[in-house]
Amino acid sequence: MAEEPETVGGIAELYLGNILYALERCALAMAEDGKSSDAHFYRGIGRLLAEAHGKARKVAPEG
Repeated sequence: MAEEPETVGGIAELYLGNILYALERCALAMAEDGKSSDAHFYRGIGRLLAEAHGKARKVAPEG
């Protein structure tokens, strides 16, 4: 079994899909509550994380 990451970045990368899902669920709930600017903020965080992950995958060789 592989060692678990010990850094915030490593843990965030490991659970990125779960984090993105949670952010979107949060944004959906906020949008339903009429808090569209808050929903937009949390979707923006998700978008930044997804884009950063995509850029990192292009740079780092898969192994």
